[in-house]
Amino acid sequence: MADRKPVCLVLGAGAGIGGHVGKRFAHGGYHAVLARRSDEAGLQRLVDDIEEAGGEASGRLLDASLPDSIEDLVADVEQAIGPIECAVFNLGAQIGNRDLADTSYKAFELGWRLATFAPFRLASALMPRMEKRGRGSLIVTSATAAVRGNAGQHSHASAMGGRRMLCQTLNAEFGPKNIHVAHIVVDGPVDAPDTLGKMLGEHFEAYKKSKGDDGMIDPAAVAETYWHLAHQPRNCWTHEIDIRPFSNVAWWNDN
Repeated sequence: MADRKPVCLVLGAGAGIGGHVGKRFAHGGYHAVLARRSDEAGLQRLVDDIEEAGGEASGRLLDASLPDSIEDLVADVEQAIGPIECAVFNLGAQIGNRDLADTSYKAFELGWRLATFAPFRLASALMPRMEKRGRGSLIVTSATAAVRGNAGQHSHASAMGGRRMLCQTLNAEFGPKNIHVAHIVVDGPVDAPDTLGKMLGEHFEAYKKSKGDDGMIDPAAVAETYWHLAHQPRNCWTHEIDIRPFSNVAWWNDN
């Protein structure tokens, strides 16, 4: 068992940021465990791409809203594959642009369950294991909504704000124990066919064209940032970083 590769567990491994992070870590010598809610064929394509490039990967279908689903996955991966040295929480929680009157209690709670409670569950299952080993990293993908609440984003903004604060509390507790917690504010459109692409549908290609060269966030480039964060020397750890295309106005200047 001593020759097992370190594991990078990615929750939310679609064709965008999550999938590219898995590919980058596999290229760097990790066994990438890719988990997503649906599209088993797409998940298998990601695994196949990694293996064809000489890396190691496994795919798991996971509904993070179900009780014990995240906890059971962590336990199974640690037992069957290897120690999770880096976990990437990349699940979204966008329920759409809704006025207050159109935001039901159920919809509001769903945003919280996906954006805040799910990473709390991941941390609860994983941090004791990392603490016992004396090392590890947790990288959490976030969004502009974590730092700015816009109209129509009652569920999303409050839930992502909670995600940000959760990361800060985890960092305060576990940073001194050599566990690196990083919160990534993705402040712009990501060139991802199964997230933004699905939202825009037939208008996706026209939208990309309107943004011009390098006008959208390249998920492969984002993956390099995640790799860097996971391997920073601990005397200069980054807790929070924001990412956007060069042509975008930063969230704090965008009125």
